[in-house]
Amino acid sequence: MLDIFNAEAFGKIFSATPIWAWALLLGMILVGVIAGKILQFVLNGLHQRSKKRDWTIRASVFSGAATPAALAVITFCLRVGLGGIELNAPVADFFRRVITLLYILAVGWFLYNLVDIVEALLQRLAARTASPLDDQLVPLVRKALRIFLVVVLILFTAENVFGANISAWLAGLGIAGLAVSLAAQDSLKNVFGSLTIFLDRPFMVGDRVIVESFDGTIESIGFRSTKIRTVKGHLVTIPNSKIVDGMVENVQQRPSIRRTINVTITYDTPPDKIERAVAILRELLAAKEFASAFNPHVAPPRVYFNELNSDSLNIIVHYWFTPADYWAYLDHAQRFNLQLLRRFNEEGIEFAFPTRTLYLAGDEKRQLSLRLEPLNHLPPLAPGDPPADALDAVPVHSVRPADGHRPDNAPPGPASRSSPI
Repeated sequence: MLDIFNAEAFGKIFSATPIWAWALLLGMILVGVIAGKILQFVLNGLHQRSKKRDWTIRASVFSGAATPAALAVITFCLRVGLGGIELNAPVADFFRRVITLLYILAVGWFLYNLVDIVEALLQRLAARTASPLDDQLVPLVRKALRIFLVVVLILFTAENVFGANISAWLAGLGIAGLAVSLAAQDSLKNVFGSLTIFLDRPFMVGDRVIVESFDGTIESIGFRSTKIRTVKGHLVTIPNSKIVDGMVENVQQRPSIRRTINVTITYDTPPDKIERAVAILRELLAAKEFASAFNPHVAPPRVYFNELNSDSLNIIVHYWFTPADYWAYLDHAQRFNLQLLRRFNEEGIEFAFPTRTLYLAGDEKRQLSLRLEPLNHLPPLAPGDPPADALDAVPVHSVRPADGHRPDNAPPGPASRSSPI
């Protein structure tokens, strides 16, 4: 092949070719470039006009044909221009192959662009059906068609331009395919995983799912992976094999949103007010403003006084909000909380929060009165207390609660002790 480019061969071509033939070649190249640009401009104009009239298919045809048609015109003019050149057999064969390659490239380019038309037609057909499955298959069909076209064009070019033996290639691909399949097990798993997703349909494009701790919306399902747009805005790509083998939680398919509220009130709330608190909650849930979001025949709201916590009395509330619209659910919860707060304030029911109660002398509800008594009026010391004369050096007063029992951690008293009145 390299022998055709030596100086001797080109010298014979230049000497054997008349001047008019070289001028014709140059002129045809210029004509081809100009004609190709004009044709491309016309086709793009037709594309814009069709697009304005909403002729999607026709606009795609014109747009896809603009550049390949220009390449085909240039190739044709180049072929005509080379017709007057006196070429020897090797050089003529070389340019014949170049012309053939350019024609194949132009046709293949046009067919590659026509896949967009097939996609548009499939999308129209998919829009007529209620199932979203065919909507997800359209992008996969487009990718498969383009890969198929590229492979066919490569094989066609190898056989018709480079003279390769395609039959031997295909026979060798059988053996090579086995080796590739063993080396690409993970990729094949992902491909079969995508087929499993389409057949089993655990989710659709646009569904909100939780996969491997990623919470987000399905953006696309490909042959190798699935893309999820998380609630934080990040785009996560997960291999299909992991999705098929793992747990998938489809949040989109939930019929309702369950809410559980633990309403805690203080321990000094009397029983009648506890009953009133339960009644208020049930009244609010039965009110038309809130009850319209419930389905009482399937999942009615539940309210019970269920726990005696360490620092509060607990009333548990369950309700199921429908439809499963998260923002509408939050608005409903806000209105319910505000109404609950107003009603409890009107009834004098106090909400509890984690606290520790200390009984002090200054507590108006639990007042303690103290007085000093002589030692001879005090009750006898408990066994193990030190004698009174041993305590004279440390003047300490002890406080006894109203029940008259000494606290376990109270220090022993000195010459005078405090006792309740």
